[in-house]
Amino acid sequence: MKCHALFFSTFTAVMLASPAFAADGASGLMEVRWGKNAFNFEGMPSGPQPLRNLSRLPNGKANNRQLVGDYRNPILKPEAAAVVKQKGELAIAGKGFANSQDQCRPIAPPFTFAMQLGFEMLPTKDGNISIIYDQNANVRHIRMNAAHPTKLVPSSMGDSVGHWEGDTLVIDTTNFTDRTPFPGAQNLHVIERITRTDEDTILYQFTVEDPGMWIRPWSGEVPIKKISGQLYEYACHEANYGLANTLSGARVAEATQAGAKKAAQ
Repeated sequence: MKCHALFFSTFTAVMLASPAFAADGASGLMEVRWGKNAFNFEGMPSGPQPLRNLSRLPNGKANNRQLVGDYRNPILKPEAAAVVKQKGELAIAGKGFANSQDQCRPIAPPFTFAMQLGFEMLPTKDGNISIIYDQNANVRHIRMNAAHPTKLVPSSMGDSVGHWEGDTLVIDTTNFTDRTPFPGAQNLHVIERITRTDEDTILYQFTVEDPGMWIRPWSGEVPIKKISGQLYEYACHEANYGLANTLSGARVAEATQAGAKKAAQ
């Protein structure tokens, strides 16, 4: 814990830039701890809606331990709907499937903000921005006023470039691997807009597109509040969040084996 805290203290001290950076509209967003108490984002008032998790808790909220995407959402192309349905069937059967959350891998946007309970945006000395997330100790780098390279190795978080539109930070991200939280997405493109709406709130909005997965782009948003307190260590253990699915899957396997033995007698 002490080593982890020392790392972040040193990292923050090195990353902070001069106050002149505020001239680009960053004063309301940078060097502030932001967070929320739910893993979600909402669809926009009109237009295509994001996939809904069909697995619900008794209180009606989404069951984050069992991801069953609504494969009937009309925004999905047939091939993508088939993949979403297959993943959901695995989750229902207790078998689960590989995903960034369970495997402690970097989480791709826009899920970086849907899944993160706390984060901070820091201006770097070269005018760029780094985002430090609480969860999985993810760090994301935004190259400001830059273009995407023509040749770049795909990565889990993709390649992010940004610019300011007044007080709104706009981030354009492409070049993802095929291991994003969107099963079936091969050419994911994400545009994010972050705006401070009042003293204690920022509005995170995004638009995603992939011609091979969705029939057209769709958008979502989530309000995020300013929080107090320091950044604590987040220890991620592979498959920890999927422990319930792992155990239930084992029970299913045991029941199947018991049934086979009984039939053979």
